[in-house]
Amino acid sequence: MKTIIKIMKNELYTLFYSPIAWLVLIIFAFQAGMAFSDAYLDQLRQQALDYSLYGVTRSLLFGWDGVISSMQRQLYLYIPLLTMGLMSQEYNRGSIKLLYSSPITNKQIIFGKYLAIIVYILVLIAFLFIYILFSLFTIKNMDIPYALAGVLGIFLLLSAYAAIGLFMSTLTSYQVVAAVGTLALLSVLNFINNVGQEIPFIRDITYWLSMSGRSDTFLEGLICSEDVLYFILVIVLFISLSIIKLQAERTKKNLIQNIAHYGCVIILALGIGYASSRPQLMCYYDATETKDNTLTQSSIDVMKKLDGPLTLTTYVNLLSEHYYYGLPKSYNEDIDRFERYIRFKPEIEMKYVYYYHKTYFPLLDTRYPNLNDEERARRISDISNINFSKVLTPEQINQQVDLSGEDYRFVRIFERGNGQKSFLRLFGDNVIFPGETEITASLKRMVVPSPHVAFLSGHGERNIYSAGEQEYAAFAENKTFRYSLLNQGFNISTLSLENIQSIPKEIDILVISDIKKSLSPSELTAISNYISIGGNLIIAGESRRQNNMNPILEQLGLRFMPGILVQQNKDYPQDLILGNIATQAINLTPKLRYLKYNGSKVSMPGAIGIEQISNKGFEIIPLIETDSTGSWNELETTNFIETTATLNPTIGEVEKSIPIALYLSREINGKTQRIIVTGDSDCFSNSELSRTREGIPSVNFTMITESFRLLSNGEFPVDTRRPRPSDDQIYLTGNASLWIKLLFIGLLPCSIIILSLGLWWKRRGK
Repeated sequence: MKTIIKIMKNELYTLFYSPIAWLVLIIFAFQAGMAFSDAYLDQLRQQALDYSLYGVTRSLLFGWDGVISSMQRQLYLYIPLLTMGLMSQEYNRGSIKLLYSSPITNKQIIFGKYLAIIVYILVLIAFLFIYILFSLFTIKNMDIPYALAGVLGIFLLLSAYAAIGLFMSTLTSYQVVAAVGTLALLSVLNFINNVGQEIPFIRDITYWLSMSGRSDTFLEGLICSEDVLYFILVIVLFISLSIIKLQAERTKKNLIQNIAHYGCVIILALGIGYASSRPQLMCYYDATETKDNTLTQSSIDVMKKLDGPLTLTTYVNLLSEHYYYGLPKSYNEDIDRFERYIRFKPEIEMKYVYYYHKTYFPLLDTRYPNLNDEERARRISDISNINFSKVLTPEQINQQVDLSGEDYRFVRIFERGNGQKSFLRLFGDNVIFPGETEITASLKRMVVPSPHVAFLSGHGERNIYSAGEQEYAAFAENKTFRYSLLNQGFNISTLSLENIQSIPKEIDILVISDIKKSLSPSELTAISNYISIGGNLIIAGESRRQNNMNPILEQLGLRFMPGILVQQNKDYPQDLILGNIATQAINLTPKLRYLKYNGSKVSMPGAIGIEQISNKGFEIIPLIETDSTGSWNELETTNFIETTATLNPTIGEVEKSIPIALYLSREINGKTQRIIVTGDSDCFSNSELSRTREGIPSVNFTMITESFRLLSNGEFPVDTRRPRPSDDQIYLTGNASLWIKLLFIGLLPCSIIILSLGLWWKRRGK
C-alpha cells in the first residue's frame, strides 16, 4: 500500500505542476460559478415577483440550468485531458522500462495512478460542495439527501471516466491519441444502447452497457443498485484491462493468451452486470423529500393487493398510428415506463402480440396507396425487422381477443392469474403515454370494484357517445382522452327507465342532466326510491328546464330558481357565469382548496341558481357560487346578444352571491349518501371542456374530476398527488445578486488562478 501511495503522490505532484490540471480547475470553477449564479438569481427574481418557489434544491442543483446537471453535461471533456498522460507519458519518456525493471507490480502502478486521478476528482467534487453548503445556509429546508445523491452520481461518473481514460492511455504513447480514444470510447458507451435492440439477449447486454442516463438517475434523487454496480463494474473492468495490458507487455505473452485474459474479464463483468439488471435483484433508495421517484402511497396500496401472476400484454396493430412504440427496438424504453411498478412486483411479465387489422390511420393511404392491408403490414414488418410469420391476421387476432371496442388501436391489457383483465390505452395528447394515475386506475379495477356511473337517457339528455358540442363524450367515455371517466377507473353506461320499475343495484352514481321532457310518474318513483335508499347522483339543470327538473330536486329540499343568472362582463355575454369555488368547499378535497387558492373559475354558460326550500336531513355545502357584486338572477331578459340585462329590484332581482352547485350528504342505511346538484349542464359539455377564453383560468374538467371523486368516496380517480417540497424559500433578497456573482464568478476562479500562479512562480524560482 505504501508503494501505491508513493506512486499516487508522485503522480499528483506531476499533475499539479502541469498547466492542464490548473486550467481544468479554473474552467470548471468558472463554468460552475456561472451556472449556479444564473440559477440562484433566477430564483431570487421569482421570489421578488411574489411567485411561489417550488423545489429550490432541484432548481439550483439539478434542474436543466442547475449547477450540477450543467457540469455533468460537460465533464466528459475534462477527464480525457487529465488521463491522457497517465501512462502515455511513461511510454513517451521511456520511464516505463524503469518501472518494469523495479520491484513495483503492475497493480501498484495502475492503482497508484488511478488514485491520483480520484484525488483530483475529489477536488472537483469539493467545488460542488461549496455550492451545496451555500445553499444549505440560504435555502429553507434544503433537501440534503437529494443533494448528496446527486454528488454521488457525479463522483461515480467521473471515476468511471477516469478508469476508461487510464486504460486508453496504456494503449499508446501519444497523449492526444489517448484523449481522442477516450472520447471515442465514451461516445460508444453512450450510444451502444441502440445496437441490437431487435434481438432479446443482445438487447439486454447493450442496454446495460450504455452509460447514457446512468448518472441522471442520481441527479433525479434515486440511488439504484443497478446503476451503482454498473459504475463499479466499469471501474473494475477498465482497471483490470489496464493491468492486463501492462502484464502482457512485461511478460511478453502471446496474442491468444492476451485475448483470453481480456475476454474472461469482459465476459465476467457482462455476466455480473446482466444479473444485476434483473428486477428481482435490484434495490432502490429515493433520496428526495417527496419521494418523486417512486409510486405514491395510493399506487403502493394497489400493488400490495395484486397477489399472484400479473401479465401486461401489448397488442400492436402494425396498421395503427402508434405501432412503433411496441416494436422490439423500443422494448427497453417500454420497460422503463413501467419500471416503478416492476420494483414492487418484479414478476410482472410483459408480452407483445403483433397483428394487422384495418383501423383509422389515413397516413398509410398516402404512404402505401397501391397496397392492401396485408401488403402494408408485410412492408412495415420488413422495415421493422419483425418476422411476418408471427404477425396475426385479422381473423387470428379476433379469435384471440376482442379489440373491436378499441377500434384496433395500440392498446395494452393487464391480466391477473385469476383471469381478471383491464385495458390500458394511449391518449391523443402531447404526452401520449399513461401516467401513474391512469396505470394505477387500470390496475385498481382488478382489486377494487369500479364505480358504475349510469347516465339517464330517454328524455333528450346529453349523449355520452356523441362528439357534438353539447354532448358528453369527452369527459364520460372517450377512450383516447386521458381524463375521461372511463380511463380514470369508472364503468360507464346509459340507463332508460322506460320499462323498469327500479334503478339497478349495481349503479353507484346516477347522472341526470338537462331533461328536456318531463319524467313519467313511474320514472319519478324509481328515482325517488333510488334517493331514499341512499343512492349517489349528479343532477345538472339548465335554463328553461326548471319545471322538468324540480320534481326531482324537491325530494332533496331544493329547487332550481326561475330565470337565468347573469354577470357583468365587458368581453363576454352576460349569461356566461364565471363561478367561484365556494369557501365552504375547500375542505372537501385538497384539489378544491388549491383551485380556490389560485382563484380558478368554472365557466357556466346559461346557468341557473339553486335555493333550499325545505330540510330533508342533508348537510348542504356550496361548491360553486357567483360573485357577490355584478351578479343576479335575471327574470326578464332572455336574449343577451341583442339586449343588455339591467338589475330590476322591483321584481325581486337582487345583486348577491348565488349558489350554482351544491354538495349534499347524509348518513342513511349505514352509509354516506352523496349528491351534487349544479345549475348548468353545459359546463360538462364537449365544447365547454375544449374551449379557452382569453384571461379566464377555467377549470371545468378539474371540477368534474373532483365531483366524481367525492361521489366515489375518493376511490377514483386515483389520488397520485405528492406533498409539496418544503424547500420553497430563499433567505436572501435581490440585493445579494451582485455579491453572489462576485463570489462564484469572480472570487473562486480568481483564487485558483492566484494559487496556480504562485505555484508556478515557486517552481520557477527553484
